[in-house]
Amino acid sequence: MAKEITSRQEDYSKWYNDLVLKSGMADYSPVRGCMVIRPYGFGIWERMQGALDRMFKDTGHVNAYFPLLIPKSFLSKEAAHVEGFAKECAVVTHYRLKNDPDGKGVIVDPEAKLEEELIIRPTSETIIWNQYKNWIHSYRDLPLLINQWANVMRWEMRTRLFLRTAEFLWQEGHTAHATAQEAIEETERMLEVYAHFAETYMALPVIRGRKSPNERFAGAVETYCIEAMMQDGQALQAGTSHFLGQNFAKAFDVQFLNKEGKQEHVWATSWGVSTRLIGALIMAHSDDDGLVLPPKLAPLQVVIVPIHKGAEDLNKIYDKIKPLLDELKKRGISAKFDDDDQKRPGFKFAEYEMRGVPVRLAMGMRDYEGNTVEVARRDTKEKGTVSFDGIADHIDNLLNDIQQNMYNKALSFRESHIRKADTWEEFEKLIEEPGFISAHWDGTSETEEKIKELTKATIRCIPLNNPQEDGKCIFSGAPSKERVIFARAY
Repeated sequence: MAKEITSRQEDYSKWYNDLVLKSGMADYSPVRGCMVIRPYGFGIWERMQGALDRMFKDTGHVNAYFPLLIPKSFLSKEAAHVEGFAKECAVVTHYRLKNDPDGKGVIVDPEAKLEEELIIRPTSETIIWNQYKNWIHSYRDLPLLINQWANVMRWEMRTRLFLRTAEFLWQEGHTAHATAQEAIEETERMLEVYAHFAETYMALPVIRGRKSPNERFAGAVETYCIEAMMQDGQALQAGTSHFLGQNFAKAFDVQFLNKEGKQEHVWATSWGVSTRLIGALIMAHSDDDGLVLPPKLAPLQVVIVPIHKGAEDLNKIYDKIKPLLDELKKRGISAKFDDDDQKRPGFKFAEYEMRGVPVRLAMGMRDYEGNTVEVARRDTKEKGTVSFDGIADHIDNLLNDIQQNMYNKALSFRESHIRKADTWEEFEKLIEEPGFISAHWDGTSETEEKIKELTKATIRCIPLNNPQEDGKCIFSGAPSKERVIFARAY
């Protein structure tokens, strides 16, 4: 199976596409730029959803659902927002089809033109804030902490499975607050939720930071982000949290009566992560033999492959394994006993390696007689024979060790691929090598745009709690007080 995958060194982009397709994560759709998420890929998304949803609810948020279609006039109310998304919007103009008089299928009924076109949501701020004005009247109605799990459409021209598709799945939180400080605290709190999820569940170290003005979300006062490094050294934005100020509240006239009895516009946030996290998971950990999945997000954490010559041997092995399956289930560990006689054990080993199952057990009759089992771990490919006594504890500990080892490996890779540049010559040389660059910037959009134009590198973030140091911008030579993170990015 591994022979069907292009190596990372040969072509990293093709390696990624091969892996997504061959491991059964996703497939291409008949609609250009869209994708079909297959059950194995969706299983990872479900585990991501479950963990994040618990975190959202633990911080006081509740789920709701808002319409897919947004009146075009709503997007005109917040100028920066519409400018940011106008080129990506899919527009519904008619509401009915009819049979083609020439007998060539169906056509759009010209008599069914909408009075006002509808936009398939690229994001939901406008329709949500239009609703919030009906729900918020007094400081007693605040804070309003709502999240929705949904799909969105952004008409991307260059697409890649999971990483950038026209339609994708995500969650978007939208909150309203009585003060700016409360809204800023919410923005920072949710950024930390994302960072904790990435590091604890995805085994993915991230840099917490703020976006430069050029990279901010359309309509935001401040955008916070987490940035992760992929194995090719490029950056991937793994989550964003936005302080929206009063921009949307003023656009949709969302006011409340404060404790002093005065009308005031509310303060807002929005925050989201999407199925591109699955792309990050693949590119941060996987190898030339297939997926390498962190146990906390793997749809299948343990697979047990019997090696037998007939039904009698198989039944003996199964009877021995059955209590282990029950115990693993009790511990919340997903496990499978693969007794499919249509596939040879070697094929199964390769298949589960391709799909990134963290732990593989194999038991033949010699193991059965000796009360042992072969245990293989996917992350390091180490395997050995261990006693079957206490095997559940061994698996439990092994899964924890794999999770931590994957994080440590990714962190070590990232730390060894962040370099400092103090001159433009150093920057131009380093940007051609894999990794991030820490460098001084003069704070102007003009310099940022020029660097992007010349090198295709962008400011990924201004790290939070950034050390202050006197320096000079690598491009303009103007004074600078802190370094920022540059990289080429997905």
